Amino acid sequence: MADIESLSEAMKAISVSTELVEEELKPHLDVLLNLLLEKKALLKKGTAEKIVSSGVLPILAQVLRKKSPLTSQVTLMVAEMAREAAVRERCIEAGLVTALVPLLNSPDQDQLLHTGRAIGRICFENAVQQTQLVENGVIPRLVAIMQQYPENDPLVNVCLLALCNLADVDAAREALVEVGVAEVLTYQLKRAPDAERRHLILEVLGSLGESDALKLQFVEAGVPEALSEMIRTLQGGSDTHDLCSIKVASNLIVTLLLGDESMQKCFGEGTGMVYQDVLSWLQSANTELQLSGALAVANFARNDSNCVKMLDLGVVPRILDLLEQHVAEGDVSVQHAGLSALRNLAIPASNKVRMLEDGVTERIRTLLRSDMPPVQFKLLGTLRMMVDGQEEAASVLGKDEVLLARVMEWCEAKDHAGVRGEANRLLAALIRHSRNPEVIHTVIKADGVQHLISMATSEHVIMQNEALVALAIASAIDIEAVQEPFRDADLLPTLQKMLDDPVVAVEVKFSALGLICSLANSSMLREQITSLNLRNTLSKLSAHTSTKLAKQADTVMAVLSETA
Repeated sequence: MADIESLSEAMKAISVSTELVEEELKPHLDVLLNLLLEKKALLKKGTAEKIVSSGVLPILAQVLRKKSPLTSQVTLMVAEMAREAAVRERCIEAGLVTALVPLLNSPDQDQLLHTGRAIGRICFENAVQQTQLVENGVIPRLVAIMQQYPENDPLVNVCLLALCNLADVDAAREALVEVGVAEVLTYQLKRAPDAERRHLILEVLGSLGESDALKLQFVEAGVPEALSEMIRTLQGGSDTHDLCSIKVASNLIVTLLLGDESMQKCFGEGTGMVYQDVLSWLQSANTELQLSGALAVANFARNDSNCVKMLDLGVVPRILDLLEQHVAEGDVSVQHAGLSALRNLAIPASNKVRMLEDGVTERIRTLLRSDMPPVQFKLLGTLRMMVDGQEEAASVLGKDEVLLARVMEWCEAKDHAGVRGEANRLLAALIRHSRNPEVIHTVIKADGVQHLISMATSEHVIMQNEALVALAIASAIDIEAVQEPFRDADLLPTLQKMLDDPVVAVEVKFSALGLICSLANSSMLREQITSLNLRNTLSKLSAHTSTKLAKQADTVMAVLSETA
């Protein structure tokens, strides 16, 4: 009861004060502050709400604006009150935030600490207030405080928390580009005394790393190297906090590598510390590091010169070793990332030849047994990239009955359109790049013709053209072998429907006409052309607005007349 009475008396005395005399106010403020700092929950409960309801907040705001010897005490009092979410809106309405912001320029470190805590708590999860804080210039001040007092851990912590809360405000990121935040965060990351501080800095870096301008600043300030060094220090342990730090830090490095310029700086022609560490992650026992390592390699392999250099430095065997670790009951994400890296590395033509010579296709074929659609999708895409422009590779894979049997299964993947599309594209690629009669016979034997015809009616123009070109090559190489499967699969009626459809793209119709030219070499298919009255369709196309298509239609009619 005594505490309740003293609280009431103190609030009453403050509320009637007009002169803000220090000697009069201080004893009453002491009473309120002591109750707010009370460790016993029962005594402390409801104190903040009672103070707010008493109407003293405007007087506290006046004290703060006056910058008297009471300022530090009142600031601490506001910080303690603002622990309670229920009073924060009233603090804003009373003008406490606008009164507190100028105090961030104080030379007194305790005052800065109380001010930072008060503002942070009042504006927590309040987007409007946070935006106003940024507009009022708190960002440069927060960074300046960390630059001035880098060893004051409680004060640095408050500034980092504030940056963490403000990092999603666009204007805050723009302001941070101008104030050298990268150097401050790098320094604090290197001296982080515990897991809590590490996580806080990593969270700030993660939020700010989405900005391209800051991404480059972080790389120039050595953030990736600091993260890499931190990972090296924490590796090998089993502490959950350390493992979490490793995961977040390695993910952050992968994110920083998304910027072209920042990625190139970290690569350092293959000698950069970050690149070297990334390679070691591929051989780590930590699955999270393996995943980040594979993703980072894929990010480094975004231009031809890097890809060639990486192959010279022996990255491919490391990725293959990693993939083989995860074939049976392995991590799907790691397999997916590893295949993405291989696919990127295989883009330069010179790399394709070398990777084939190193037996890459044989080693990744072990993944054919995977039941995971993401792995199947990436595997198909990687194989397609490997055979692109490579006649020998396409011939070897195209004659592989085990591979083709699996590809046929995936061509029918009803629940995964991506896998189905990639399987069909690989099938077409094997014919297009091998131009090999044996491959065509193997595809026919595996019942692949129907899939190519279905692919020709895809909604994607690129897939339609790939299928039509593959069918045209097959008919040009061995019309005798393909004529019956083509007839049984209703290829010509499908082509006629495409030519009659006004929605089908001109380039697709052009490819379809080229295929019909090849089909005219078969007497069996010529009979079907006649029975379908395909000439009527062709004569309509002769008047098409596209002169190129019209000319192609005329050419096909001339060929049909010659072969009649």
